[in-house]
Amino acid sequence: MQILIFSMTPLFADQIMGGAQKQLYAVATHLAGQGHQVTILCTQREPDATQPFRWHANAQVIPVFRFKQPYPEPYATPIYHIANAIQELGEYLAAADVYYAHDGGFIFPYVYQTVPTVFSLRSIIFAETLQSAFLFQGDELILISEYQRDVISNTVGRFFPALAGRTHVIYNGLDFDTFHPTPPNDLLAQIPGVDPAQHDIVLFPHRPEEAKGILQTIDVARRLVYKHGLSNLRVLVPRWIESALSPDDKAFYAEVQRQLQAYGLVDHFVFHPWISQTQIPQYYTLGDVTLAIGSYVETFGNVPYESLACGTPAIVARVGPARELLPEELIHKVDFGDTEKTAALAADIIQHKRRTSPQTMAYLKRHFDREDMVSAYADIILNARKRNPMPYVHTPLGRKTPFIPAPWVYASDDSRLYHDLNGAYQQEQSLLALYAHLSTAGEGLTANSYFGDNADEAQWKQWLEWYRDGWIVPVQGQDEETS
Repeated sequence: MQILIFSMTPLFADQIMGGAQKQLYAVATHLAGQGHQVTILCTQREPDATQPFRWHANAQVIPVFRFKQPYPEPYATPIYHIANAIQELGEYLAAADVYYAHDGGFIFPYVYQTVPTVFSLRSIIFAETLQSAFLFQGDELILISEYQRDVISNTVGRFFPALAGRTHVIYNGLDFDTFHPTPPNDLLAQIPGVDPAQHDIVLFPHRPEEAKGILQTIDVARRLVYKHGLSNLRVLVPRWIESALSPDDKAFYAEVQRQLQAYGLVDHFVFHPWISQTQIPQYYTLGDVTLAIGSYVETFGNVPYESLACGTPAIVARVGPARELLPEELIHKVDFGDTEKTAALAADIIQHKRRTSPQTMAYLKRHFDREDMVSAYADIILNARKRNPMPYVHTPLGRKTPFIPAPWVYASDDSRLYHDLNGAYQQEQSLLALYAHLSTAGEGLTANSYFGDNADEAQWKQWLEWYRDGWIVPVQGQDEETS
């Protein structure tokens, strides 16, 4: 088959900028290895992503689009670049048997209306991905966690009941032939001044974004050094690819440096070059513990699970799918912002030289295997068939409409509600009382049943405020789809 793939993100022959690109490489090369002809169209980036290259003899990457770089807001570009992108994709679609849009991004459904189309969405944050979700008129939709499915079904799915019948959840897969404990012999020369025989090593392998948790990591380091006595601590932080840094990123780097100075932690933080994919297993193995404690809402989040596969324990914040992907007993979890508990857990891991448990490793291999992942993608992509457009359905809301807790809200053990999409806690008593009732409401709770047989105008206004602030979502029926 002739398979056309779209990537809004620039792609490289020898660098992977993030987890979504890693999964794209795995899927594309798997399809190419089966003998299919795979063409991947992506965005150009000067000066390092302008020329075609091959990931496989049957998989060519062509940087053709001129969406804005660096992120965010790729559509903040001259209008003719958008018109040309529609033209270019249309030219390639004319020869394609199936079209696969990795992470959405291309938001014009009329362009792919005659070709069997599969989308995967990798985010519930990026604007172009959200637009792709609400404008989706493809034939199959791949999501990468049950959490993401809950979010999409309670937002997009409210207006397109047929979406449920096109949706599949495929967890990201790890290549366990690659991700396993690997001595960091080749890597140490690239990170001068770090010696695992002398230093306690914390890994922060994330992009330079505040939401990824660097400020929380600084506070954890402060506690480890000054409270737990880890005077030889080294926190490893990769520098983002320079040409991908926005002005905001650069300003944030400067703020990070100011905080390290203020806390006397400059010597404890090591900013090093971006690590190549071939050396990532060495990098994870080098660490004593990996932190993923930011407020950023992943839809899967590869880092903690790759770290665990390489033997290094991870501590994750209970944000988004991190609440559910591994059972509590198999990974260390903390509420977002609880740097005191995070530091205590990290100190215990470091001081007792704990490594990934056999039980956790077995769970990872059973549920997150890369071969299972790519086989599932291939099955959906290769068997996609054109379906009728999904009808838009509007359902009025009223006092008798049942509502349930929003999937992006987490009730912590200390009686606080955490809102993933706000990155903040709420302790307002009336909202806590509502959630206490919702927890026993089964199929949902109506305003009338909560306030009494007839909620008055003030009560209904309060109910709508909770709904509009994203604490509750209406229950929607799901229609059977006919092709």
